[in-house]
Amino acid sequence: QVHLVESGGGLVHPGGSLRLSCAASGSIFSFDVMNWYRQTPGKERELVAGIISGGRTNYADSVKGRFTISGDNAKNTVYLQMNNLKPEDTAVYYCNFISRLSNAWGQGTQVTVSS
Repeated sequence: QVHLVESGGGLVHPGGSLRLSCAASGSIFSFDVMNWYRQTPGKERELVAGIISGGRTNYADSVKGRFTISGDNAKNTVYLQMNNLKPEDTAVYYCNFISRLSNAWGQGTQVTVSS
């Protein structure tokens, strides 16, 4: 099985930055697709960013130009660099790994953007 652990969340002022990390372990040697999702209470989980093995990325319109997803296959880790954070970015952020045999989720890390 695959185990994902997020870290890097916290409280930040509007305009600030955070870098989230997601470390994968288990029966994994490379990632097919890694995603970052976010969710607030009472709302649907939203795809924020994704990266495909080989480096292709995509982003939700709401975060384009502010967030950057990247991966390090050697470390089995995916990152989400979040710049110019806004209050509407407040959510629990989850990493997600998809392959032929897996659809794994981390436990989530809280990001709060507030003045």
